[in-house]
Amino acid sequence: MTVHTPGATVRRSWVPDLDLATFYALLALRAQVFVVEQQCAYQELDGRDLEQGTRHYWLADPDTAEVLATLRLLEEPGGGYRIGRVCTRADARGRGFGHRLMEAALAEAGSGRCVLDAQEAQVGFYARHGFAVAGETFVEDGIPHVPMVRAGR
Repeated sequence: MTVHTPGATVRRSWVPDLDLATFYALLALRAQVFVVEQQCAYQELDGRDLEQGTRHYWLADPDTAEVLATLRLLEEPGGGYRIGRVCTRADARGRGFGHRLMEAALAEAGSGRCVLDAQEAQVGFYARHGFAVAGETFVEDGIPHVPMVRAGR
């Protein structure tokens, strides 16, 4: 699936259809943001990227094809979806790329229930997409997180 929008193109791929270079670029961006930039040593590769129902979304620079932002949409074992690993390259922030990825992923989730664990500082970002806090703050890898849910519609 490719959706053309001004400035960058939203792309989506099932994991078996991802080419190796793109998959590597998505993982590299996540490591740059979560491990290096946020100085958070954690097991970023959790095994869920390769699950059958995983979809990876990203925005690529129209001139260079470099990955600017990414997220993944997982099918939850009990039904519904989980959004995670939402990140944007430092020099690409403030241009709405995260919102465009969220809109694309939520369009695919449709009326299905969707959950995520938001970094506490990002609760407002997710609330703009219909998510509500669904539990107590918890610390994961040294960063406060909040469970959030977007009820089926």
